[in-house]
Amino acid sequence: TRDGELAGEGLDDAVKAMGHPGRRAMLRLARDGERTATELADAAGLAPSAASPHLKLLKDVGLMHVRVDAKRRLYSVDFERLAQVRGVFDELWADRLDALKQRAESGTTTQRRRGSA
Repeated sequence: TRDGELAGEGLDDAVKAMGHPGRRAMLRLARDGERTATELADAAGLAPSAASPHLKLLKDVGLMHVRVDAKRRLYSVDFERLAQVRGVFDELWADRLDALKQRAESGTTTQRRRGSA
């Protein structure tokens, strides 16, 4: 587990790692349990050799764990780290989502005029 100060360490790198669609596909597959590198490469539409640096990056930024089992490497999601990444986005949207919810519940709509920002 990570504590207070360490939790934010490298968080920008973890957020950047999520920017690649292949890495997101790997994370989606691995969130349901351990997966082999080959399974994750297939999910990302990559050859195993092309997937290897992506898996290393996901591991290095803390989004995945790897466990060696005989000749296989099994990857799984670090849910605590994934939650930290989600927190970055939640901070950006929290007040906007609350305002949208209040407007929707009150039935109030606001319309922007064309050309206004």
